[in-house]
Amino acid sequence: MFTDKDLLAVNSLRALSIAQIEAANSGHPGLPLGAAPMAYALFADHLEVNPQDARWFNRDRFVLSAGHGSALLYSLLHLSEFNLSLEDLNGFRQWQSKTPGHPEYNHTEGVEATTGPLGQGLAQAVGMAMAEQHTAALYNTDDFEMIDHFTYCLVGDGDLMEGISYEAISYAGRQKLDKLIVLYDSNDISLDGDLSQAFNENIAERFEAAHWHYIRVDDGNDLNEISAAITRAKEFKGKPTIIEVKTVIGYGSPEQGTSKVHGSPLGQDNWAATKDVYQWTLDHFEVPEEAREIFHQKVVERGQKAYQAWQDKFKAYQQAYPEKAEMMRLAFERKLPEDFDQALEYLPDSTKADASRSSSGKAIQALAQKIPYFWGGSADLSGSNKTMINDSMDFMPNQREGKNIWFGVREFAMAAMLNGITLHGGSRVFGGTFFVFSDYLRPAVRLSALSQLPVVYVMTHDSVAVGEDGPTHEPIEQLAGFRAMPNLNVIRPADVNETFAAWKVAIQETDRPSLLVLSRQNLPVLTGSRSLAEAGVDKGAYVLSPSQADQADGIIIATGSEVQLALEVQKILKDQEIDVSVVSMPASNRFDEQSQEYQESVLPDGVENRMSIEMGASLGWHKYVGRHGLVMGIDRFGASAPGETVVKEYGFDAEQLAQAYLNHFKK
Repeated sequence: MFTDKDLLAVNSLRALSIAQIEAANSGHPGLPLGAAPMAYALFADHLEVNPQDARWFNRDRFVLSAGHGSALLYSLLHLSEFNLSLEDLNGFRQWQSKTPGHPEYNHTEGVEATTGPLGQGLAQAVGMAMAEQHTAALYNTDDFEMIDHFTYCLVGDGDLMEGISYEAISYAGRQKLDKLIVLYDSNDISLDGDLSQAFNENIAERFEAAHWHYIRVDDGNDLNEISAAITRAKEFKGKPTIIEVKTVIGYGSPEQGTSKVHGSPLGQDNWAATKDVYQWTLDHFEVPEEAREIFHQKVVERGQKAYQAWQDKFKAYQQAYPEKAEMMRLAFERKLPEDFDQALEYLPDSTKADASRSSSGKAIQALAQKIPYFWGGSADLSGSNKTMINDSMDFMPNQREGKNIWFGVREFAMAAMLNGITLHGGSRVFGGTFFVFSDYLRPAVRLSALSQLPVVYVMTHDSVAVGEDGPTHEPIEQLAGFRAMPNLNVIRPADVNETFAAWKVAIQETDRPSLLVLSRQNLPVLTGSRSLAEAGVDKGAYVLSPSQADQADGIIIATGSEVQLALEVQKILKDQEIDVSVVSMPASNRFDEQSQEYQESVLPDGVENRMSIEMGASLGWHKYVGRHGLVMGIDRFGASAPGETVVKEYGFDAEQLAQAYLNHFKK
């Protein structure tokens, strides 16, 4: 049973949250005031974490999907004795503080996921729950249950209105993720006003239809009822649980229950009135010692006790199962087995031509043999994306060790769930779809990059060569768009060797995602790539076919399937006594990171005649060809016809490209 001391702790959360918002004169007071009781009940009675080891493998995960309520999360972390001081809280939303406006993973200790774009936190929590089940199947034994914890997520009305929530909820219900518990801050208010103006779903029926367990708590201030509901959710088997907690937004403030309290500071007068309701007499950032003591007893000591028991068990586990223990350590530290790449052997140019999507599929098979914690899937396109791991089962409720994830047609949720799996730890994951459908998942890729998560995105059918499916399925602007995204590898390999090298780059990353952009059509193995591809892809660009002269007459830069065209153009121009070099540039972001000396060796300043060839938007290519260079791209939508026809009609055959070079760089 909770006591007055617990109520003091709840009000301490509220007061600390408002202190942050008032100090910044910016933030969202509504959620912290209304949802503080449910957050406290979770932390005080249920959440098992250890602030002294915030990345403990077997901790419970808590995701604040309603990330605009970040002040509440920071208050919880501070009082739970994570590495977040009162001074840090006083820097809320300020330059280089540990307390940004929305929670950021890898920025603030104890923050489990970057949230704020509504709905994505919920989908990431689904991924965490998936990872808990999968890693448990990989590492647990009959006598040692090393992975056994819950994933909790706090959502608001906005989260549940977002389309991604429908995708994630549907998937979680199908997978029977019964260790996923969602707390719904149900206050009937959205940013613009009354929720009923835009949203009047029956939440119970919606979730029950998606095979969830539904619980309702009518009084969001009733700590005992909230805690009892969480207990029931933890005991329920076979379905994830949502607990709808009816709250009052901005509880205690003069404007409680209205949208006015959602996203603007209370102000001095309103805060003073709110303090009277709470009988709060302390100044900003003052915390009663009794509140600190109860957090220490209920959160810190309980978590440390669970942590120590797990550490003792892990020592016995290491002795009994040393190989499993070592593999688990590697996986959670984002490390790879030493021989992970031995199965990826580069091939001679006599090898039969193959689509880079197929080459990627072979890489996936090879890596799966070497990396036990490597798994992934596709948005209902595994046959086309070549993402199915042949020698593995499917990830399903009755076979959690399965490595093939059936995401269904849920591109956005797939990417966010991949983020959640990676955030949980213990896995290296990939997900695939057609490149043109990357538009559906782009916001989650952005969170991958922002959160520094090494997710691998397998994007196939990369150009107008898709052909008959037409402009709806032919990517044009996507390459330029993703290349503009910070902290993201965008790799478009030219043949099997570059594809293998691209996978090596992607799987060895520890702090950024990789987008592998792959062809549907067959690509020949390029002369020289067997020896040059690994270093070349790693550095982003390399001279694949140098000119015969000491200084080339020109440079042709290409990516992906167009590199073979560049080599054909090189031969045609040679017959015209024009000696050019051919540069393959599979990853321009990586090339931009190289030294000036290396960049000069690939694109010498003294060679001004430069042409780029890529079947995508021209945006960005003048950076490499220069103001007087020639960009051969596509700045209109595609067309429906056989792929060879579309490619030729758009000017991408060797003869037309060579003539374009000659016309542009007239002697």
